[in-house]
Amino acid sequence: MTYINPLPPLNRQFVAHFGEMGSRWGVNRTVGQIYALLFLSPRPMAADEIADTLAFSRSNVSMGLKELQAWRLVKLSHQPGDRREYFEAPQDIWEIFRVLAEERRRREVEPTLSMLRMALLEKAATDEERHAQERMRQMHDLIDRLMAWFDDVQRLAPDTALQLMGMGAAVARVLEFKDRVTGKAAGASTAAPAASTPGA
Repeated sequence: MTYINPLPPLNRQFVAHFGEMGSRWGVNRTVGQIYALLFLSPRPMAADEIADTLAFSRSNVSMGLKELQAWRLVKLSHQPGDRREYFEAPQDIWEIFRVLAEERRRREVEPTLSMLRMALLEKAATDEERHAQERMRQMHDLIDRLMAWFDDVQRLAPDTALQLMGMGAAVARVLEFKDRVTGKAAGASTAAPAASTPGA
């Protein structure tokens, strides 16, 4: 069955852009375009419909859908009286972001943290190795703290998480103010003994 349903110009522009961006995100052009098409689609689509709409081969679409399923970015469903498989992107934008972040963490961040932990357990034999371990410890601590923060955000309700993101500039101003106050206090405490010292 052939589907003749050309994409509107706006949809086509979005799909083309995701294809171009795919390589920067570690996926090929086909996968990026399939995902973009499903993201915009108001209903689930069968693989043959995806292939006809994008002018891709059935085999390329099948491989692309398998990769998107591995990333948990598309869901499989069936329709009554139809033996074909249908695919759709999650409707909740926050859910898409959460799944994508979790997958990238599992594939990219956790292996790095594991390597850093193993390296920090090694006995440094030289000053050069001790310096390297200190640098690795700094990297580990930063990544570990970021992941802990990410876990905290993951536990928030979507609306609360979005509100938190919107507070970014306000939170930054509060922290900058705290740093200025702390810096003045530290300077005052350092200067105080000199000011109170009896004349010499």
